Amino acid sequence: MANSVEQIKLDKDPLDVWPDLLRYSRLGYDAIPPDDMLRMRWYGVYEQQPRAGHFMMRVRMPGGGVTAAQWRAMAGISRDFGRGIADITTRQNIQFHWLTIADLPEAIARLGAVGISTVGACGDITRNVLGCPVAGMDPHELCDASGIVAELERAFLGNRDFSNLPRKYKMAVAGCPQQCHLPEINDVGACAVSLPQGQPMAAEAPDGVAYHLRVGGGLSSQPRLSQWLDALLPPHQVAAACVAVAQIFRDQGYRERRNHARLKFLMEDWGPERFLDELSERLGFRPAPALPDKGPDAACDDHLGIHEQKQPGLHWVGLAVLTGRLSAEQMDAAADVAERFGAGELRATNQQNLIVPHIQAARLDDALFGLRQAGLRWDAPAIRRAAVACTGSEFCNLALTETKQRLTTIVERLEAAGTADEPLRINVNGCPNGCGRHAIADIGLQGCVVRVGEERVEAYDISLGGRMGADARFARPILRKAPAKAVHLAIERLLSAFGELRGQGEAFAAFVDRHTDAELAAFLNEPAAAPARAERLLQIQLPERLLQIKPRKPSDVV
Repeated sequence: MANSVEQIKLDKDPLDVWPDLLRYSRLGYDAIPPDDMLRMRWYGVYEQQPRAGHFMMRVRMPGGGVTAAQWRAMAGISRDFGRGIADITTRQNIQFHWLTIADLPEAIARLGAVGISTVGACGDITRNVLGCPVAGMDPHELCDASGIVAELERAFLGNRDFSNLPRKYKMAVAGCPQQCHLPEINDVGACAVSLPQGQPMAAEAPDGVAYHLRVGGGLSSQPRLSQWLDALLPPHQVAAACVAVAQIFRDQGYRERRNHARLKFLMEDWGPERFLDELSERLGFRPAPALPDKGPDAACDDHLGIHEQKQPGLHWVGLAVLTGRLSAEQMDAAADVAERFGAGELRATNQQNLIVPHIQAARLDDALFGLRQAGLRWDAPAIRRAAVACTGSEFCNLALTETKQRLTTIVERLEAAGTADEPLRINVNGCPNGCGRHAIADIGLQGCVVRVGEERVEAYDISLGGRMGADARFARPILRKAPAKAVHLAIERLLSAFGELRGQGEAFAAFVDRHTDAELAAFLNEPAAAPARAERLLQIQLPERLLQIKPRKPSDVV
């Protein structure tokens, strides 16, 4: 028998909840029944922690791009309804907090007036489509895939053919050579590839670029890397292929258990060959065989800093927004800079950062001054640029720990110690569900609780060595239940050991790979002040309880 959420979706299409939402805005929070509370997620709205009358709300921003007018409208919602804050998420969109049911109709109407929708920002539906945040500007890109991203948005937004999927469906399409759209952890990832001379598809790909497909990636408590299909598609067929994959997921995906309903589980059972057979049947043709391609060697680039665009005389400025948290005033300031010195456009990244493009070279200094005045940094150390944190227990009902302030503390301490220029990704997640993407981080923190006497206190499981690209792998669990108040000290000790013991030019991932779990746990627990001290640490045998991560029961969440 299918689970209770499936019955709720069958009883009423969640997209039909809008008239009820308007009615509840007049009747008040207590009038909302549980079934409609769930359906409201299809409009990007879900309850904030604690469940006492406030809501979070996400918007759709395909490829992360918005106009300055749209960005300013979101700043107004943050100011008027969200206590002056908003968060950039890991899906290149904005999330608000503190809205009441009475606020929602006006907030959504304001967004609609500037062409922004919340439909499908949450729920068992197609989510915001990821793209490269510098598409069309990067001199090194293989192609500009933003047209495909827009085509997918038109195909899926509000489409009732896909309003009842088994679970959420995430797509990512880009021509970025670094594959910054993270196709490895999306349900579908389309990756541009250059066609060799004489390739038969060249006539259908005038820019000399086609796309490979990866299918079945995802994180949460049971992470999976997407698998390559032996398929090469010209640009005009990519959107159709993504729609066909969604049809397969809708019709063949698992619906019995919520924690086993993502596309990754169907792909794991079928394998890429059977999946490609079904995809070809839906498309009405079999794609050409794929070209040799394992993805980029290096970790993805978030495109931050000051960069010359392919358009002469223009620059983009990539801003590090620690934990994605912005004030309404900062949002207004970014819109001002985009309008005065650029082309009135902004783009969010999937690492919770912000890009202001099309800045005229002659006005660059003025633009940088305006951004600096607002506390927005383009020259941040590497660790600040790459740091990611989920919503955490500040607002999320699923989180076990606070995340954003914890990560801020970690980053600020590393900066003060002068060890923040190493290109490390520190990701903090408040629970096993992976919104903060701790499984793909160099240093991943997963929130948990530990009992100290009669008290339950916040703690983190620490994993190391995650990465994307040709050598993609998930982080290894190393240390369980490190107390939250001291986790920054464990990271400082680890990085001290890394500094002492690394080989010449050795990356952190390689350092993790050549050490055992016991050795890495020792680094986290004890300082390595000198090579001799570090060498002794390698011989330490830690208690078994510190070296084993007990299996978790997968979280059965909506």
